[in-house]
Amino acid sequence: MKVVLNLAAAATLLIAGQAMAANAPAPKEAGACLACHDVSAKKIGPAYKDVAKKYAADKGAVDKLTAKVISGGKGVWGEIPMPPKGATALKDDEIKKIVAWVMTLK
Repeated sequence: MKVVLNLAAAATLLIAGQAMAANAPAPKEAGACLACHDVSAKKIGPAYKDVAKKYAADKGAVDKLTAKVISGGKGVWGEIPMPPKGATALKDDEIKKIVAWVMTLK
């Protein structure tokens, strides 16, 4: 019985840890992006959770989406274009950090 309780407790901690990791706060660099994006609701751009869901099965999503943010684009989420680098002064590695965080959202 004690073994079962220990396994149940370990499973609970594992699940809680995954949930906390998936709900980590946005990197500070993401502040400028929040003018057009929201974590769970569509604004001018798509909700981050929708982006994470759409690209969840794509193993190269972080690199692919980082390149899209850097170069800008239009048409995937609607006709309103996203300017290159989101019209911010963010460095490429900061953008990749934000995109990696977006991909953790559930």
